[in-house]
Amino acid sequence: MKLMFASDIHGSRAWCEKVRERFEAEAPERLILLGDLLYHGPRNNLPLEYDPKGVIAILNSMKEHLLCVRGNCDAEVDQMVLEFPIMADYMILYLEGRMVFVTHGHLFNNDHPPLLGKGDILLHGHTHVQAMDQVGDYLYINPGSCALPKEGNCNSYMIYEDGQFIIKDMDGKEVRRISIEK
Repeated sequence: MKLMFASDIHGSRAWCEKVRERFEAEAPERLILLGDLLYHGPRNNLPLEYDPKGVIAILNSMKEHLLCVRGNCDAEVDQMVLEFPIMADYMILYLEGRMVFVTHGHLFNNDHPPLLGKGDILLHGHTHVQAMDQVGDYLYINPGSCALPKEGNCNSYMIYEDGQFIIKDMDGKEVRRISIEK
């Protein structure tokens, strides 16, 4: 199984188009969006080519490939214009026999983790900072932001395939990887 993860588009049509390009190039089974799709948020500068309506059109054209969790900047009014579900606070995946708790990061994070067992994975966006860190008994993974990276990170997305999480820049160049095989 091959999955692609992207987080924190924040209404940038230019970066959303780049996500679509990388999706087509990578050819995963699903694109999992980690929230903050349309609105730039009060703490962020306007992203490149801020155009929420353009982002709506791009994402709706990909709806059969998308899974999504709700970010802190996503609202019920966003769900009214998007043709795929975005309001779940989290989803659970099982990869290589490990439970992966996928969320945006504003409700569940390293300061307020969900109930995780030894070897589980907490995967979220929200901070716009890439991470692949062992935290106590669980692994914390963050693909960073495709549109508004912070702390010197590049614009990025992540691929999961064959027991490997690989963070890549928006040109598809590997930035970092971690194996989760047991």
